[in-house]
Order: sequence, then structure tokens, then C-alpha cells
Amino acid sequence: MNPILVALDVPTGGAALALADRVRGDVGGFKIGSQLFTAAGPDIVRTLVARGDRVFLDLKFHDIPNSVAGAIASARDLGAWMVNVHASGGPAMLEAAREAAGTGADRPLVIAVTVLTSLDQAALGAVGIAVSPVEQAVRLARLAQAAGLDGVVASPQETEAIRQACGSGFVIVTPGIRGASADLVEAARTAPGRGAAVDDQKRTMTPAGARRAGSSYLVVGRPIAAASDPRSAARRIAAEIRDAAAPTSTSP
Repeated sequence: MNPILVALDVPTGGAALALADRVRGDVGGFKIGSQLFTAAGPDIVRTLVARGDRVFLDLKFHDIPNSVAGAIASARDLGAWMVNVHASGGPAMLEAAREAAGTGADRPLVIAVTVLTSLDQAALGAVGIAVSPVEQAVRLARLAQAAGLDGVVASPQETEAIRQACGSGFVIVTPGIRGASADLVEAARTAPGRGAAVDDQKRTMTPAGARRAGSSYLVVGRPIAAASDPRSAARRIAAEIRDAAAPTSTSP
């Protein structure tokens, strides 16, 4: 499938559906995060699923195992194609998430967040983690794999190391994607209403670079959502990755 997942990081359900309508058919699916889910609730997931869209529910669950299991079961019932948890929640929580997803072809993929793209070495040190982002990401990816999860979320700068550590069948979803074309980069930098948050992702990479490193799916937000023509932007990003080496696996 098309590896581009558009981040619907917009303030209302109406804005999300409008953006989805503008790029549907030129992307592989849509990511719903905390901002949109808090504003529009589970109905936005149901609506997109009913329209035939793949939805990555990016709520990064991190709680006691029983609570996370309940959240994953609810995401499954909504029809989410993929859902995530924080790998740092530990083995019991990860295993509970995997079990709650159920079995069968219609179960959601369950992936684990490793190290947020907004964190660098100094930020990790501030919360007591003495290793580098790549070391921490690989450690957590191995933990998620051992718990039976389908894959992880990691910055594109850790993708190659995770692919080497976890093998070809492991899904790697990468945010922090910035278009190589200068005007797409500018669209992301000057997204209206974002202020300083436009540059909050520190470990980024171009779409082609991320695919060559082994990314399965690319979460792309501002370079598409903030573009004057989102469909054209999506097509140009797809063109950037067309000649890149395909990842080993995007199939689970």
C-alpha cells in the first residue's frame, strides 16, 4: 500500500474530513492524534473507517495493563487499523495490549512508541535516561518485539538500527518526515497558528531517506496539511519516495 499516512492534526472534525477528502486516493491512510480525538471524539474514527480509510489511532496509551487493554479493545471496536502504546509502559502492559487486540485479519496492528521525535540527548538525560536516542529506541523496540507487538514508532534516524535489530517483518512507523522540496519544507516551517511548535521535532528526515533506512510507513503532517494544495504535495512526496529502496516489510 501507499506508505504515506497523513497526520490530521487539526482542531475540528470538519477540518479533518475536509483534509482527508482533498488527499484521499493519493495517501495510504490517516493518523488521528490527541488534538483531533479530544475535539471530535471516537465518531471521527468511525466516519473515516466508514469511508473506507485506514486509521492509525495515535493516542500513545501508557497506563496500567488492564486500563491499556480496555483502551485497545475500544480502538479495535472503532475499526482502527493501527493503534499505539508507549513501549516504556513495560512488558506486562505491552503484552496486555497485544492480547486485547485479538486475532484474525481484522485485528488492529499494535505498535509501541520508542523515543518521541521532540527529544534529543539532553532531553533524555533530563528524565534520567543516560543512553543516546538510538540506543534507547533499539532497546524499546526489542522489548516491544519480545512482547509480540507488530512494530514501533521511531524517528527516521533510528529506523536503520531498529530494522537491523528486529528484522524484516517488524513494522516501523516514522514521524518527523520533512519533504525534500524546498517549498514543502517552507510549508511545514510556516504552518499558520503553530508558532514555535513548528520546529518541535528534532530528529527528522526526508521521505526518501526514511524509506531507504527501512521505514514501513511515513507519518506526514505539516508538509501536506499546510500546503496550499495538499493533494499536489502528497503526490510530490510520493514521487520523492518512488525511487527509494522499498522497506523489507509493510504487510502485517
